[in-house]
Amino acid sequence: MKVAIAHNNYKNTLKVVAHLKDLLSKKNIVYDEKYPDIVITVGGDGTLINAFHRYANQVDSIRFIGVHTGHLGFYTDWRNYDVDKMVDALLLQKGEAAKYPLLDVKMITESNEERHFLALNESAIKRVSHTLEADVYIEDQLFENFRGDGLCVSTPTGSTAYSKSLGGAVIHPGLKALQMTEIASINNRVFRTLSAPIVIAPDQWITIIPNTDHFVMTIDGERKDVRNAKKIIYRISKHSIQFDRFGHHHFWSRVKTAFINDEEEE
Repeated sequence: MKVAIAHNNYKNTLKVVAHLKDLLSKKNIVYDEKYPDIVITVGGDGTLINAFHRYANQVDSIRFIGVHTGHLGFYTDWRNYDVDKMVDALLLQKGEAAKYPLLDVKMITESNEERHFLALNESAIKRVSHTLEADVYIEDQLFENFRGDGLCVSTPTGSTAYSKSLGGAVIHPGLKALQMTEIASINNRVFRTLSAPIVIAPDQWITIIPNTDHFVMTIDGERKDVRNAKKIIYRISKHSIQFDRFGHHHFWSRVKTAFINDEEEE
């Protein structure tokens, strides 16, 4: 077993990381940042998302374990004071593996160059100071002519993040589905959109053809300035992210804790 640790640089986190490295050393667990079998993230959801992108090219062979040292996160199953128990569980039993879908983003330029991105939560396209106009296709059929601030396509695990703030549904991460939500769409006698989130089946895809040569695309919050893109195609990736759950993670309890009741249940 080879383990890597990814973390933020807050004081409380660094104390947990030092203790965790000491535990791993005492248990004779190999520490390998280049080719780990397991990546333990210490911090919050942002730390895990950063670690995912760092190891995206190895995602099929890595399992992730999250330790939170601040506010409760959706990707962090363990608390900072539980690391001893976590390491014992890691050694004594095989974690309950959970594979969750990722978002494949393919952008095709006017010169037919292809660029690929992988997202854990979501990808959005928008314009900064102007309205975005775009044609939206589901599979190869035109669905709507969009006009508004932008569009967001999210995975089930990303449904509790930006997509939810846009009015999207919360989707259990065990489902292989993509959700598209509109960002401040314009609806009048000239411009009409569905004005509701849509969830598509695993074998379907969404194509967005922007009617502009310059817009902003985000991948898990990271901004990319895009010019001369002909279309962006969103589909469920053939890759997935794998977490070690150890049997104590319950998604709907986490949703309740995050949005309804701020007392985390044991």
